Amino acid sequence: QAQLVESGGGLVQAGDSLKLSCAASGRPFSRSTMAWFRQAPGKERELVASLIWSDASTYYGDFVKGRFAISRDNAKNTVDLQMNSLKPEDTAVYYCAASSTVISARREYEYNYWGQGTQVTVSS
Repeated sequence: QAQLVESGGGLVQAGDSLKLSCAASGRPFSRSTMAWFRQAPGKERELVASLIWSDASTYYGDFVKGRFAISRDNAKNTVDLQMNSLKPEDTAVYYCAASSTVISARREYEYNYWGQGTQVTVSS
């Protein structure tokens, strides 16, 4: 059974860096689009970044503005999100997701596998 498990969340100060990791297991993800979404309290879930596993091409939400980087490790079967210059508005639960059906998926409903989420809190 496919499983995505996030790790690396925590409490940091504004300007700090944090790296999230998503361990994928249970099925091949080599033809999937992987992504990180986030959901802040009272807000809709939004796409942070996505990556096509086969060629590592990436897409970022406008609010990232060069601060975050998504990458994959074929050997470990993980997808990471390096977050730099964190701001209080980055505070949210961050979810790892995979789409096995839509290449370059951008919308939440296009993703059919989800992790449980990891909390990121950025204090000012």
